[in-house]
Amino acid sequence: MNYLPNKQGFLGIENKFKIKEKAVIVPFGLEKTVSYGSGTKNGPKEIIKASHQVELFDEDLNCEPYKKIGIKTLKPFSIKKKMSDALKQISQINEALLKKNIFPMVFGGEHSITSGCIIPFVKKFDKLCLLHFDAHADLRESYNGNKFSHASAIRRCLDHKNVNVISFGIRNISKDEISFLKKNKRKINIFWAKDKRKWDLRFFKNLIKNKTVYITLDVDVFDSSLMPATGTPEPGGLFWDEIIKIIKIAAKHSKIVGADINELSPIKGFETYNFLVAKLAYKILSYRFINFKF
Repeated sequence: MNYLPNKQGFLGIENKFKIKEKAVIVPFGLEKTVSYGSGTKNGPKEIIKASHQVELFDEDLNCEPYKKIGIKTLKPFSIKKKMSDALKQISQINEALLKKNIFPMVFGGEHSITSGCIIPFVKKFDKLCLLHFDAHADLRESYNGNKFSHASAIRRCLDHKNVNVISFGIRNISKDEISFLKKNKRKINIFWAKDKRKWDLRFFKNLIKNKTVYITLDVDVFDSSLMPATGTPEPGGLFWDEIIKIIKIAAKHSKIVGADINELSPIKGFETYNFLVAKLAYKILSYRFINFKF
């Protein structure tokens, strides 16, 4: 694996800091099927750039988590032009990391990458629970004639018999997706955004308890007032504390084995949105690797 020097990578850690890596950031700005706003190909580099402004000390965990985790960042590389080749490429990268017992965190790019990201996890584990944060269900069989569209990301993941999905923040779903959902209720649990005041997170804790979990997060899960820097923003979304609480429950009661964060379309001159995603990525890694009371 070819890594960036610490100072150029995620969080901008001093080059002299040495520790065996437990997590690796994979920048994978694939942009092939975006259907509204564009710019996701620039997401990874802007997240990494913004991460240099993230405070390394975590007030909740009362430590500097990076010192206990060990985080490296892959050097930027060329992404295959053909969608099927690109998905195979990210699958192979994650597989290589998994073989070294390293936690992959992939920065997209569009959400279509997830179906490639999870393949090595599907192979390694008997069952895989996808913890899915999104404004959209992404359960379409295809969109604009492409079955690997970002609008079909979760549907493609469910092609694997050993994958089930828990989705949070959904507030946009088509009639055809509703039909698929009804036929696959045993594999899909949705916590609808419209019902968030009535969510029973104890039920979620029981759903996820002792499961092997992969997190996939589309930044449009956030309310559009908080995150307009995405291709398909939706009002009525989730806020920071709501998402952090869910991640903490998952980290405490399951085994999180990998993650991807997608669909950031940076807006020039508005670094706040990039910073939010960078801090969220650090939070996910921190709760995954640091023991905490909750």
